[in-house]
Parts: sequence; C-alpha cells; structure tokens
Amino acid sequence: MNPAAMDPQVRIEALTPADLQELLADHARYWGDRDLRPLHLAALIHEFPSTCLLARTEEGIGGYIIGFVAPSGVGYVHLIAIRDDMRGTGLGRSLYRAFARAAQRDGARTLKAITSVGNTGSIEFHRKLGFTANVVDDYNGPGRPMVVFARELGTEPFPIAAPGPRTGRGAAAG
Repeated sequence: MNPAAMDPQVRIEALTPADLQELLADHARYWGDRDLRPLHLAALIHEFPSTCLLARTEEGIGGYIIGFVAPSGVGYVHLIAIRDDMRGTGLGRSLYRAFARAAQRDGARTLKAITSVGNTGSIEFHRKLGFTANVVDDYNGPGRPMVVFARELGTEPFPIAAPGPRTGRGAAAG
C-alpha cells in the first residue's frame, strides 16, 4: 500500500535544514544503534532541495530520503530511512517514487544507491523495487566492499505493491 495515496495525513515534501536537526535529534528511531549522523550533510539539503524529501505524518517525520542528480544523469540516493514504527507500510517505496520523479525532472536516467554487504534489509528492499544489486570490491576503499544498486528509470518508477514485512533499520548507506 502507498501510505501517501491511502492516507491524506501523509505528505511528501521537501526536507529543510530544520527538519534535518529534528531527524538528528531522533536518529535512533531511524537507524537504531548505527550512528550515521555524520552522513546527514546539510549541504545536500541546501544544494539539492528537489531530491531531499521527507514523509510527514500526524506523528511527525515518518521517513526521509536524501539524494541528488549527478551531471552524468544518475540520481544517487545517499540515505533513505523510515522511522521504526512506520516500517513495512510502503512509505519507503513512496519516498523512492517521489525521489525518482524529482530526479527524472532534474535529468536523471538511472538511479543508484549503495549499502554495506551485511545490510540484508536494504538489499531486500532495493531488489523489491527493481534494483540490481552487485558487490563491488574496494568500493569504499581497500578491503571495504559495498553493494551497489542500480535501476533504469521508466515511466512508472515504482509500481504500487502491498507492503512487505517489517525489516531492519534504514536502507541506504553503509
């Protein structure tokens, strides 16, 4: 189910620097015990406002996606995370769909994201969205392989599907 389509109380909107501070203060609700606060770069929100998005619910920020479109035509997702009580609702799919549409408007032809080899929740999530997943040795430096996701953009980036089971923490990034 697409919560943005099913629930008028869910709004996909631009992520602001003030929202980023709120997310950082509530970081564990999105990432559990993984401290990814240093990856939350305010510069991305300032410089790429059309592709840094959040899903706002009556209870606050339900999830967010931070990314940009590279000059090569790749829409890169730097981070995507869903608050612990919102996982499995289809919110991640809705955020990716909104990101894909914004990225296409900004000239993207493909999407890309990365995650650590052990992040099985992210790998499963991205595969369900139609991404290929390839392990690239030394992607993050010597001896630091990463899973690289890629997906061509089409006319309907992410068809609406029933939500899957609740999985682990946020999806993209190490």
